[in-house]
Amino acid sequence: MLGNIWHSSYSTAQNLGISEIELSSLRENGFLKPGVHWISCPNGQKKPWNPEALFNPILCKEIIDEFYLEEKNNQYAA
Repeated sequence: MLGNIWHSSYSTAQNLGISEIELSSLRENGFLKPGVHWISCPNGQKKPWNPEALFNPILCKEIIDEFYLEEKNNQYAA
């Protein structure tokens, strides 16, 4: 059994070595795709109209590594 692949933003950010704000920014700007990198989870929340996002840290890491590598390359090219 694979276990639960979806983790809180706090846990995912901590595992990836970035802040929750950076993780949220990557999601909001479309780098992390819904249903692949993150899902909404309204279960048991006080504000079901604003559900918590749960993340797949393994797939997020691939995108984040690519994003920061590209950012670093652009920094050297400038």
